[in-house]
Amino acid sequence: MPVSRARASAVVRGACPHDCPDTCAWQVTVEDGVAVRLAGDPDHPFTRGTLCAKVNHFLDRVYSPDRILHPLRRAGSKGEGKFERVTWDEALDGVADALRRIIETDGATAILPYSYYGTQGLIQATGMDRRFFARLGASRLERNVCTAAARAGIAVTMGNRPGMLPEDIVHSRFIILWGTNTIVTNLHLWPFIREAREAGATLVVIDPVKTRTATAANWHLRPMPGTDAALALGMMHVIVAEHLYDADYVARHTVGFDRLRARLAEYPSERVAQITGLDAAEIIRLARAYATTRPAVIRPLVGMEHRTHGAMAFRTIACLPALVGAWRDRGGGLLHMTHRLHFQALNAAAVEMPELQQPGVRAINMVQLGRVLTDPDLRPPIRALIVYNSNPAAIAPNQNLVLQGLRRDDLFTVVLEQFLTDTARHADYVLPVTTQVEHWDLNWSWGHTYLTLNRPAIAPCGEALPNSEIFRRLAQRMGFHDPCYRETDEEMIRKALDSRHPYLHGITFERIMQDGWASLSLPEDYRPFADGGFATPSGKVEFYAESVAAQGLDPLPAYVPARESPAGDPVLAARYPLALIAAKSGLHFLNSTYVNLPRHRRAEGEPLLDLHPEDAASRGIRDGARVRVFNDRGSVEVRARIGDRVRSGVVAMPSGWWASLSPGGSSANALTSDGISDLGGGGDFHDTLVEVEQQHWTAARGSP
Repeated sequence: MPVSRARASAVVRGACPHDCPDTCAWQVTVEDGVAVRLAGDPDHPFTRGTLCAKVNHFLDRVYSPDRILHPLRRAGSKGEGKFERVTWDEALDGVADALRRIIETDGATAILPYSYYGTQGLIQATGMDRRFFARLGASRLERNVCTAAARAGIAVTMGNRPGMLPEDIVHSRFIILWGTNTIVTNLHLWPFIREAREAGATLVVIDPVKTRTATAANWHLRPMPGTDAALALGMMHVIVAEHLYDADYVARHTVGFDRLRARLAEYPSERVAQITGLDAAEIIRLARAYATTRPAVIRPLVGMEHRTHGAMAFRTIACLPALVGAWRDRGGGLLHMTHRLHFQALNAAAVEMPELQQPGVRAINMVQLGRVLTDPDLRPPIRALIVYNSNPAAIAPNQNLVLQGLRRDDLFTVVLEQFLTDTARHADYVLPVTTQVEHWDLNWSWGHTYLTLNRPAIAPCGEALPNSEIFRRLAQRMGFHDPCYRETDEEMIRKALDSRHPYLHGITFERIMQDGWASLSLPEDYRPFADGGFATPSGKVEFYAESVAAQGLDPLPAYVPARESPAGDPVLAARYPLALIAAKSGLHFLNSTYVNLPRHRRAEGEPLLDLHPEDAASRGIRDGARVRVFNDRGSVEVRARIGDRVRSGVVAMPSGWWASLSPGGSSANALTSDGISDLGGGGDFHDTLVEVEQQHWTAARGSP
């Protein structure tokens, strides 16, 4: 009989790599070099051993037969997706030679990196790549597609210090989830909310769409999209008029209250009801409940900021906790993002090395990639695009303009990828990169206070390399021989942890290697603004902000209609009367990640357009019919789902679908605007107007 042998088995700790507030700790079981099981770490205090529907089958991604495992060189036309296999030496030499030629003819600023947080970790997202492009002298990418406008707006009101901690929501007794679908996009906060509700908390959701989270709430308010600042001002009007504000906190820790009071006179409940589409009585009820129930917390996330006046919306909402003195209480205040705590603590500069950045290099906003690639007057033009951790053909607004740019014959494009995405199909070279179970990283979080070390559980599949190693090798080929371009991932992680900040007290590389994760060292009862101390020029909450007045902007909270709205552009709204919400509503997708995997796509079915019965009836659209959603930027073909998920005047469809895998060959971003928000340089893509019509298909095209 053959002799059986025991299989070598190990469990390796790591962290989910995705751009998500939860940053789950996980454990990978490896047998004979193969990852056979991936599960949440049951000991992690925040993520508690569970993974979301997106990540539960992460190993399907690792071992997918469609994964790119070898360097590829384009062998057909751009977008055709036809490639030939080459060696790493051929690929890297080809890339380096092309970059050198471009630098000789047009200068290094003709080269543009394009990345975001497809892999969200300190090493694989903001490490060797930043050093490489800084030394190269490439155009500097402003990565403002997310958080930038919200961060800028909140900073005007209360500075840039973090607010309430996520776990402290268990102490809250009035919870407003404002523009966030927590169950889908922040799953691991939900058990803490549930614990608060079991203790008597009221949960309010403010969202134009009846999301999974809204359905589970005690109370759902559905304002018209883009009117959140007006609602906040209407709440403040009631609170001040009925003397429900905390006069002592306002006197001690705010500036500009009298000017704010005068501004609030412009926002009586009746006017706010007309703007938002809510009942005046509902606005009054919300204001009273928020002001008189303690502790009270407002939890906004990113959806609300992607608007013309997204920063102003956050700036206005951030006034509410100070007005009612919510910051006094544990479980009270504004619960936004926690990443500032991590980056205060970590020595992130030692990883990125911003001192390498050459002065005077132009900056290009990632939101407007399509404009930049097609602008005939840009000097020098973008001649090379290097994409990693992103899929701009799917996630960037004004999709048709982006695709037009990617199809330029004179644009040299390199894409670091795991799959042949819609962006990679346009590349001259596709370089295979590792997944999270195959490389080192140090993961911070924008949704909790835990640092997590990601250790490689298996050897890289095929010839895949980490982002960091690809940029090391490119640096050598470009003649960058300084020691900093040879540092290993482990050395960079150790440098990041080499910080004397008190939040990192006791957190060493050795400890995090042993335990897998560690909480930042924060006080047990963390109430950062109980006694004021805001990081504004005045040290107080600035209802009236001299800092923006100096820029010629409105120094007080205000509601301003969006550029694409009936009030902002009545002529455009007459042609396109429906407000489009293209949100992260897919339970099994994360932005554009997983869209190509069969299990996840089957679970999502197909992209649907939610349409109110009144809007459907006036257009003769029946439930389940194939419809065309369109505006001046493009059109999308989807199936209509008629019901009460949206209010009249609003339509909603999921973002993230790849155009190549969507009906009609285009997805939501074919419609979205690529303008810039009021502050912070964020995008306005949620301020998009459309019209909808039922498709009349011929037999050749198929039937609905």
